[in-house]
Amino acid sequence: MDDVPTYELDRTLTKRELRQRLLSARADLTPEQLSANGRSLAEQVLTRADIASARTVALYVSTGGEPRTGRLRAELRSRGINVLLPVHRPDGDLDWAPDQGDAALVAGRFGINEPAGPWLGRSALAAAQVVIVPALAVTQEGTRLGRGGGSYDRALPRVPEGVPVLALLHPGELLEAGTIPVEDHDAPVTGWVIA
Repeated sequence: MDDVPTYELDRTLTKRELRQRLLSARADLTPEQLSANGRSLAEQVLTRADIASARTVALYVSTGGEPRTGRLRAELRSRGINVLLPVHRPDGDLDWAPDQGDAALVAGRFGINEPAGPWLGRSALAAAQVVIVPALAVTQEGTRLGRGGGSYDRALPRVPEGVPVLALLHPGELLEAGTIPVEDHDAPVTGWVIA
């Protein structure tokens, strides 16, 4: 990860301003770029030793300009790996349910596709050997910028120490250290994969 180029943004930007800039850049990505980035990310993730030895991986269903996860989810399932997907609870926290393919997804809160059930409970995340999260950007020291709802900041403290927490990023979304303002409740990632 040390040899990946990082990008510096104005350090005086608020989280809201950073989100706007990053979402605008994602809006400029073509469907072809999104597909290519999704393929690249799937290939990189699938070659990781921690994925090869995992029995359970927590992932997410991509939406909008997020790096595409459909291929990665399908390949993990085809390898016999249990994939957990988040379900947004009314209290803003995340529950988890098994990924049973796209046909078993329903529109959830915020219009994000998620499993209809069965829900396994918030603590199900602790069973994952690798946790892969969405992010608009990540800094070199692991500060993650999400969409601002705080769901992953609530959920990630349930991940046991030593379990990799990885963010999937488009090129240009790994930022220099100190670029993203950090608040006490922000849960960091331990690594990232860039398309």
